[in-house]
Amino acid sequence: MKFAGTSLAMVFRCVARIAMVIALCCAIGLHWVALQSVAWATMILDYSKHAPLCQAITQTFDGAHPCSLCHVISKGKNSEKEQDLQSPAPKIDLICAPLANRITRPFVPFEYATRDCFSFELGHSPPVPPPRSLLS
Repeated sequence: MKFAGTSLAMVFRCVARIAMVIALCCAIGLHWVALQSVAWATMILDYSKHAPLCQAITQTFDGAHPCSLCHVISKGKNSEKEQDLQSPAPKIDLICAPLANRITRPFVPFEYATRDCFSFELGHSPPVPPPRSLLS
């Protein structure tokens, strides 16, 4: 039973890591790069059916022959840029925001008791004979 709980915890941890990676990729716009790569690969395959490979690659990347997916990607990128520019609420940096109510505690000097670290110099010798165990 303990093995099943450990296995389930490992699965949840793995799923959480994958979700985090996907969220970070979407946050930096990697989904547009992936979609554009798919569009280019599809365009190269489509154009190479009717022309040589060099001409298909040239048509794909010249910008004069975009496919429908390229138009969708371009509109999506532009709408994201417009949303970023039109955001009316200023972003608040919570990490560096100054604290309104600071509690200042007065500094109270404290003097530690001095102790001689070298107790063997005090002249105390160990007890003779050595102490015996109570169980013997």
